[in-house]
Amino acid sequence: MEERLQKYMARCGVASRRKCEEIIQSGEVKVNNNLVTELGVKINPEKDVVTYKGNIIKPEEKKLYIMLNKPEGYITSVKDEKGRKTILDIVKVEERIYPIGRLDYDSSGLILLTNDGEIYNKIIHPRVKVGKKYIATCKGEFTEEELKRFESGIDIGGYITADAKITLLDIEKKSKSTNSVVEIIIHEGKNRQIRRMCEALGHEVLSLKRVEVGNIKLGYLKKGEWRNLREEEINYINSL
Repeated sequence: MEERLQKYMARCGVASRRKCEEIIQSGEVKVNNNLVTELGVKINPEKDVVTYKGNIIKPEEKKLYIMLNKPEGYITSVKDEKGRKTILDIVKVEERIYPIGRLDYDSSGLILLTNDGEIYNKIIHPRVKVGKKYIATCKGEFTEEELKRFESGIDIGGYITADAKITLLDIEKKSKSTNSVVEIIIHEGKNRQIRRMCEALGHEVLSLKRVEVGNIKLGYLKKGEWRNLREEEINYINSL
């Protein structure tokens, strides 16, 4: 049975399907020793030989689905040109895995990793709209008007965010400052989106932790710890 090249590459654990499309267009993939740079090419996995950077790629026999509580000071990337620590410095497995989505350098919390490109797409694809829940501590005290603006969409620099949800959990009053602890749920994943949304309202984010992705909860997993997803969690993702 024929299969699109980028889908096959994702199934082999090279990267997400979207990233594999970029890899193909960059001229790093060959099929039967013929360079492929156009999208839409189909292959027969039983007969064709696909190479990426000169190495033959095949589907990973063992599929991995991992949850990590990312500490601050790590980037959600396979490698970093600046030499910063990545989440793969924490999650060390033999299989080639990659993160599902992103969580910025200064943030902590739930990040999923896999070598299954189909699972990746089920969470990342815009049509799915998986809710992601965060707990943030921000400078100042949100007004009712600001909370409504946050939920209805904010301009974060040429982009209006989609509907979101924000709930005030606590007000921390100190001798010289007041901070707000809020629970935030968004369905998007723009770069540093929550920080930019809060800053657009004049509230700098002091700490940010992701605690849920859809029905998958971080729970009591400590910073820097990781575990394999449970069967019911994998089934939930497959149901999306």
